Amino acid sequence: MAGGKETPRQKMIGMMYLVLTALLALNVSKSILDAFVAIEENMQQANLTELARGDEKKGALDDVAKDKTNQGAMAKAKKLLETVTLIDELAAKEIKKIDDLKYEILEACGEDMATVGKEESIVTTAYDKKMPLKPARMNLEFVAGKDKYDDPMRIMIGPETNLKKPNGAGIKLFEDLKKYRDAVVEALAGSQVATDTSGNVSLVKKFKFDSPDITKFKDQTELGILVRNEIKKQGTVNEEDIDDIIEIYRGLTKPEEVDGHGEKMHWIGKTFDHSPSVAAIASLTSLQKDVLAARARALSRIRARVGGGEYSFNKVMPLAYGPEVVNQNEEFTLEVLMAAFDTDKQPEVVYNGAPVKDVRDGKGIIKVKASGSNMTLTGTVGIRKKNGDLTVREWTKEVTVMKPSGSIELPELNVLYRGYPNKVNATASGYPKTSLSGSGASVSASGEGYIVKPIGKGKTATLSVSGTTADGKTVSLKSMQFRCVNLPDPELYWGGVKNGGKASKSQTQLFAKYPPEIPLNATFNIVKWECQVPGAQGKPPGGPGANISAATNLLRAAKPGSQVSFICTVVGPDGIQRKKAGAFKI
Repeated sequence: MAGGKETPRQKMIGMMYLVLTALLALNVSKSILDAFVAIEENMQQANLTELARGDEKKGALDDVAKDKTNQGAMAKAKKLLETVTLIDELAAKEIKKIDDLKYEILEACGEDMATVGKEESIVTTAYDKKMPLKPARMNLEFVAGKDKYDDPMRIMIGPETNLKKPNGAGIKLFEDLKKYRDAVVEALAGSQVATDTSGNVSLVKKFKFDSPDITKFKDQTELGILVRNEIKKQGTVNEEDIDDIIEIYRGLTKPEEVDGHGEKMHWIGKTFDHSPSVAAIASLTSLQKDVLAARARALSRIRARVGGGEYSFNKVMPLAYGPEVVNQNEEFTLEVLMAAFDTDKQPEVVYNGAPVKDVRDGKGIIKVKASGSNMTLTGTVGIRKKNGDLTVREWTKEVTVMKPSGSIELPELNVLYRGYPNKVNATASGYPKTSLSGSGASVSASGEGYIVKPIGKGKTATLSVSGTTADGKTVSLKSMQFRCVNLPDPELYWGGVKNGGKASKSQTQLFAKYPPEIPLNATFNIVKWECQVPGAQGKPPGGPGANISAATNLLRAAKPGSQVSFICTVVGPDGIQRKKAGAFKI
């Protein structure tokens, strides 16, 4: 706008427009500011809900730890409470850090943060060390400078306001949230407990998770896939914990690089760039919700380890049942189910990206039409917990597709042509894999069949078909002997007229090919030709290739009803030169 080869006056006008645009953008309306006040109130209510959800699971686990009627469960619950205590301590630190940032921002904006609980006080309930997980309650309606953004930017992004590389308190919070995320998912993954022969309870060391640092992802769906892939790669996470670990990780992970104002910038830079004070506070309260939601989900999973689980059964296992071998174009039925199910909670089955509508008796009924030679069917099956959360597992089913086959043979016509790509189909019915081999002939796969070519000048060749079992064993099924002969000679055509027919002398092209009764797809090339007309004087015309234009004068002079003869040298795919003659009436 103010660069390039513009005049100084044009540059000045451009700068004025730029400044005016910026001022208009910063003139935040009162209705928008009031909306942030409402969002903050809703987020604080949500925080209390998440806090209560986690406290409920912790209280239930504490009850088991005090129940002396079940010594085994009591011992496990006490051990698990150690992990719960660790997670609570981590969450409380994050809640306090974020509360401190809220206070710092509002105080920098000149707000009264010392007065608590009085009429028109911003702070309704101050942070209490006795309830370290409960965020301070604020009423942003009484913030005087709701539209102030300089101080929130300076504190969260840094004094240099570098949106790509912020160095303020926001980047420290960003890193702290990642550390909290890693600590929670790793603590959850490692909280499996077992009892030894002496009755001592300890954590199962084989279950663990090294939280990865995933910073680049397109959206939450892709992030979930990346985390799931990492879990599969490590192979040390209990299957029942996978969904919870993924959701906790996603809830606490923000991308380091996002699109903003037509360029890439850090998530902190975009979130707090020219963010009014009330908007900045609402954003921080939202992060507190993420912290408490992660805590609640982790505690819920840990509570389920000692009875009174979240399902109406204790083990969740996806199974897919169906035929191992089917014939091509045959419709078959695939049954996908959970190993145990609740009649009040049918599984939610997905196949090929679409929900399966026919679900009954704990099974999703899928009808599939067989195609190809082998099919790999995949999808997901999920069951809802008592609290309504959906637990999803992937399923895979391998199906071998066999082609229906019968056999009708003409033993007298078992012929392989030399120098020609003979097409052969072979089927080992009842076997997942078919193989064809040859003696006296080369065999190569081609599409769904084979190409067979005789080797040398032998008069016979033998083809053998075998099947391979699922465990890799090869079974020889049948061998057949074939006669090896040269390709039959082609017929000579003048234009579209076959040897012996009536042709038009205006046609200038000869062809050597098989008539319809020979079902071979072989191409013959005419190397040279010679034309003769009875009674014609001089040397018969001739030439290379299939174009007979050199005989035009001779043909024009010939009388109607005359017989024209051609003698041609023809070469086929076998490389053999053949002399072919043809006679035509004109």
